Amino acid sequence: MTEEQNTGVGKGRPTPARKEREQARKRPLVGDRSKAAQHADKEKVRAERQKARQGMMAGEERYLGARDKGVQRRLARDVVDARFTAGELVLPMLFLVVMLTFIDSVLLQLIALFAMWGLFLVVAVDAFFVGRAVKKKVAKKHGAENLEGGLAWYGAMRSIQMRGLRIPKPQVARFTKFED
Repeated sequence: MTEEQNTGVGKGRPTPARKEREQARKRPLVGDRSKAAQHADKEKVRAERQKARQGMMAGEERYLGARDKGVQRRLARDVVDARFTAGELVLPMLFLVVMLTFIDSVLLQLIALFAMWGLFLVVAVDAFFVGRAVKKKVAKKHGAENLEGGLAWYGAMRSIQMRGLRIPKPQVARFTKFED
């Protein structure tokens, strides 16, 4: 008697052939499903995506990306959205400059070019002050020692975006004095 027989341990069956084991492992990569089931899954995923997009646009916390989550970020968005910023003018001004390049007047093109560079300077200064205002409001409400990193930059970058293209959509009415 061998030791396996004495202890009662052993597989008690012959070793399967390699061919049999490979055949047992094979299965389809994608399940054999009907077109109706695939269509239903596609519709379900589309509906979930649509719900998540609407939630993100509305500013619902669970649908926001990591960059936009948190009460301090929400307050920063409200501070930025409550005011008019020079950054909102950049895209329309760029469009105007491009249109003016088709005109043969060199003087008009130079004026548009310098106006654009002037606007860039104004936007940079405005973004700096928006960032400071965001930090000040958030520090006043949540305490200076509890400030998240990058709030000023977050506010400044949001202020440069055109109002209609901001995500999540602005929740605070424009030109209203922001109160915390």
